[in-house]
Amino acid sequence: MSNALEVRGLAVRYGHVQAVRGIDFTLVQNGITALVGANGAGKTTTLLALSGLIPKAQGQVLFEGDDITHLPAHKIVARGIIQVPEGRAILATMSIKENLELGAYRFGGNGRPQDFDYVFNLFPRLRERLHGLAGNLSGGEQQMLAIGRALMARPRLLLLDEPSMGLAPLIVREIFQALRTIHEDGLTLLLVEQNVRQALRLAQYGYVLENGNMVLSDTGQQLLQHPRVIQAYLGV
Repeated sequence: MSNALEVRGLAVRYGHVQAVRGIDFTLVQNGITALVGANGAGKTTTLLALSGLIPKAQGQVLFEGDDITHLPAHKIVARGIIQVPEGRAILATMSIKENLELGAYRFGGNGRPQDFDYVFNLFPRLRERLHGLAGNLSGGEQQMLAIGRALMARPRLLLLDEPSMGLAPLIVREIFQALRTIHEDGLTLLLVEQNVRQALRLAQYGYVLENGNMVLSDTGQQLLQHPRVIQAYLGV
């Protein structure tokens, strides 16, 4: 199976603080990979660096065989790498429809009908409230909108930063089922999560990041049974 993304020796610094310390990892094409760890481990920083939103201190990033290490963020998006940010970052004073249309901006239009239909099949509540203000949605519905907006950009690789944060367990299950469906439809996912159990249950492969260092890697199922993961993250 080919790799969608290869990260080699990625390091990121904030001034004198090294937040990510020369990590290596790969994403298998059409797979789900989880990047897990405690708050402050460097997970979000890694995603921001991959998206070109913060500079890389060193390392190389290959996407589908092409070196994208030094591309600016808008050109990385044009390649099909789309991020669902932590905290959702919806535009609260705009309608749900307008938020979704913004996801399709890189194609010069307001979105294809089939893209809207795909999002609405995943998240029927968005269709029901299409012309309402995004700011009136619940937290779970806002997360659905954030994912839907990203899907409108027709991603080749979807980066998700803490999609379960602050959500009730029932909504978390709904979100993760949608991610499973998206994957089954052929999309490559990189999932950053503090909810280690949920993430590793979903992912075929996982990496554990601690203090900016990659400390473990294995299949999701094997990591769920690893003593270090159990002790540090699963609370059993």
